[in-house]
Amino acid sequence: MHDHDSATPSDAAKVIEATLEHPFQIHLWEDRTRGELWVPIYDPAGLSLLADDYLRIAGNNAVDNGQRTFEFKVVRLGTHRVLFEKHMGWKFTAEDRRVFDVTASDSSSRRSM
Repeated sequence: MHDHDSATPSDAAKVIEATLEHPFQIHLWEDRTRGELWVPIYDPAGLSLLADDYLRIAGNNAVDNGQRTFEFKVVRLGTHRVLFEKHMGWKFTAEDRRVFDVTASDSSSRRSM
């Protein structure tokens, strides 16, 4: 069970269940034609970013958009928040946000359930 008391209704956090031994991925769409760039904000004491990849889905001389994949690994048990802010090259504030709450458990305790 996840406690959302610290989350505000505007957060609309998505919950991800993970274990200490297994990396997990978060996929976000990015339109680089518009200058979009997702930037993750998280506590490195709880999560480690293993990979940040971009798969171009549609592209030609005028269009470059695709799927951005962030791969994380849990390094400490508990619930860890990852906030993604969509930045645009010419703006100082984030245009959009995505919030994920990662609930991390020990893989040995998940097998015994």
